[in-house]
Amino acid sequence: MSKIPQKQSKSAASVVTSAAAASLTDTDVRTGMQPAALRQAVKDHLRYSIGRLPAMASAHDYYFALALAVRDRMLQRWLSTTQTYFDLSRKVVCYLSAEFLMGPHLGNNLVNLGLEQAARKALAELGGDLDTIMACEEEPGLGNGGLGRLAACYLDSLATLQCPAIGYGIRYEFGIFDQEIQDGWQAEVTDKWLRHGNPWEIVKPEIAYYINLGGHTEHYRDETGNDRVRWVPQRVVKGTAYDTPIQGYDVNTCNTLRLWSAEAVESFDFQAFNTGDYYQAVEDKMISETVTKVLYPNDEPEIGKQLRLSQQYFFVSCSLQDMLHLLDLAGVPVENFAQRFAVQLNDTHPSIGVAELMRLLVDERGLDWDAAWAITMQTFGYTNHTLLPEALETWPLPMFAELLPRHLEIIYAINQRFLAEVRARFPNDEARVARMSLIGEEGDKRIRMAHLATVGSHAINGVAALHSDLLKASVLKDFYEMWPERFINKTNGVTPRRFLALANPGLRGLLNDTLGEQWLEDPGQLRQLEAEAGNAAFRSKWRAVKEANKQRLADYIRTHAKVELDPNWLFDILVKRIHEYKRQHLSVLHIVTLYRRLKENPELTIPPRAFIFGGKAAPGYFMAKRIIKLINAVAETVNADPAVNTRMKVAFVPNFNVQNAHLIYPAADLSEQISTAGREASGTGNMKFMLNGALTIGTLDGANVEIREEVGTENFFLFGLTAREVERIKREGYRPGDYVAGNTELRTVLELISSGYFSRGDSEVFRPVIDNLTQSDPFLVLADYAAYITCQEQVNTAWQDKENWTRMSILNTARSGKFSSDRAIGEYCDEIWNVHPATVKL
Repeated sequence: MSKIPQKQSKSAASVVTSAAAASLTDTDVRTGMQPAALRQAVKDHLRYSIGRLPAMASAHDYYFALALAVRDRMLQRWLSTTQTYFDLSRKVVCYLSAEFLMGPHLGNNLVNLGLEQAARKALAELGGDLDTIMACEEEPGLGNGGLGRLAACYLDSLATLQCPAIGYGIRYEFGIFDQEIQDGWQAEVTDKWLRHGNPWEIVKPEIAYYINLGGHTEHYRDETGNDRVRWVPQRVVKGTAYDTPIQGYDVNTCNTLRLWSAEAVESFDFQAFNTGDYYQAVEDKMISETVTKVLYPNDEPEIGKQLRLSQQYFFVSCSLQDMLHLLDLAGVPVENFAQRFAVQLNDTHPSIGVAELMRLLVDERGLDWDAAWAITMQTFGYTNHTLLPEALETWPLPMFAELLPRHLEIIYAINQRFLAEVRARFPNDEARVARMSLIGEEGDKRIRMAHLATVGSHAINGVAALHSDLLKASVLKDFYEMWPERFINKTNGVTPRRFLALANPGLRGLLNDTLGEQWLEDPGQLRQLEAEAGNAAFRSKWRAVKEANKQRLADYIRTHAKVELDPNWLFDILVKRIHEYKRQHLSVLHIVTLYRRLKENPELTIPPRAFIFGGKAAPGYFMAKRIIKLINAVAETVNADPAVNTRMKVAFVPNFNVQNAHLIYPAADLSEQISTAGREASGTGNMKFMLNGALTIGTLDGANVEIREEVGTENFFLFGLTAREVERIKREGYRPGDYVAGNTELRTVLELISSGYFSRGDSEVFRPVIDNLTQSDPFLVLADYAAYITCQEQVNTAWQDKENWTRMSILNTARSGKFSSDRAIGEYCDEIWNVHPATVKL
């Protein structure tokens, strides 16, 4: 780790003089926004919070001190925000998500507070460098991919739009994993993101709730003769709150991300210790803490499934109990719960909340069933994120009954009433009743969590126009036919603060010089760039920014992937979770096709291209891990072959995360969005690339459809089957072998991979991938191959006209305003949550 110079200069430029220090009051040091106040705050935190002398402090020590100094300035706003919401009795959005992929906090908070330059100057005067300090931050291991990153963008936008909001999730002690590449294979390494502490969170031990697990229920009559149920648990876990302030951009609003950590109710058994049973003395602590130990435990074994369900129930119950507590603090009757809280279920992970709120209202607060159900329905909204039926979460009924016996009773009661309603609406249609039931009866009985979320919510939304339409026509078709008024679309968005202002400072500067700074709060103003697309001088500046970003990424890849890339080449980038439907292997087939063409015809002229991949495969996902190995095997062969490596190279960036995404998105010339049409709900990576001026090659899938509409068909490289054509082909009986037989080049490419050419003669390692493609090809890779290759040739042609490519790049950024998370959150507030902004004054 690089260090701040150990000898602190005594020059006026690097030391706050005693006179200057004396002029700073405590308030200035805690809240002042000028470099002098920030500089003194860093020095104070080094001494009083960290216990370091400046001469002995490392770069990480300075990071921690600066983070605490920035947090001080946020806490003033945080407390005022909380007081404002309380005083105004505002309705609050409660965003329930199993993931919050926040990314590093320091840079984002400096942007939102307008403190970047002050921090840079303050650290320079202390002999440090802000970029070096920011690189010390450990990325929070609280999310995996698009779902968690969307939640983080939405928290940023809720604060920026001054909307009362709390994000609720899990404080995972360990993230999903850090990815290393060893001999081309993914290796999973423990993500110890908390090992150095977390300066942004504030533990609230007084905010804790008890969570029951297992046991049985007892039915009885209360003193008034009403039938009641008590849950007698097998064990109880305590959930403690850890709060992180979420600062909005250029406003005083600072909302809260509240994460729950599991603890034992009694962490040490003194009696067991006294009798010599040392292991028993701490056993309950170890078992309880397992609940929030790791993000997405492997759910292949039964114990993994139980832990995953325990995690979901744990954080949902803590969160709903917290809302009831806040209601009590405000002196508001429980009957007004839905008027004070709008609870959004981010996918099915928190959908047990429907049953849990019913339990809390009926069993704990004594409401009758109908009143409790009305409150529940008015409270919840459900965001669906998948069209893959196999990805809709279900739980085996016996396991669910063992872990959550009271909730199973409640779900049966909800289902009984709901199916009576279905039968009344659609008489003599028992097939429909079976399809819509909350309990899947085919094979082993399972609880259908998406059905529970749909039945218990007043609004159900997809996350792109196409996705919402397909949702109504496929996986939730029966529910749409019953309640069409509940279904609505909310196309996803991303925050321009992190993914342009912070990630792409060169482009931010150019935009500020051209448009002023208001585009960061109103991305619609980016449309004014259209007038600059025809300006040769502006295009030259645009290219200079892009080239600097490509050099920055090339330097990173040289260090972390050991591949040398030329920033003058076309940077063709595909980064996202590794999954068959996202079709990273289709891109590999294109690379091998190009490789073969160059080997067979050395005189072939093509624009030099760097193919850059990144993404993690789930530890238990066999095929995804083979695809990573295939990418790296092809990279090894291509990069070492002097016959082609002056015109093409392949790099896999290990451990794709928010930090290296800051380098990747701004450097892209071509954004690969090539999933099978009708399979991607939305995508947000496609929006981040567009925002940074990359051109898209993609199918009509997810938000690609709307991106193409916004940017214009002439500025988008479209290929492939439509969602309707995909379904027709599968319905008629898809035969991938026909595509192999009918395309000599495709057949040769598959044979080359099968032969062991890219695997040091091992013809077995990629056999599962090839067999999957040629025998079943569930995501129609081979059906789209020819169109994809042709479209890539169009990319080559377009790239050779640098001026026109730059013009298209500018138009992509200019027309990306729709895909701001500010727009998405504004729509949620107006059309689903009925939540209004509250201006916070310091």
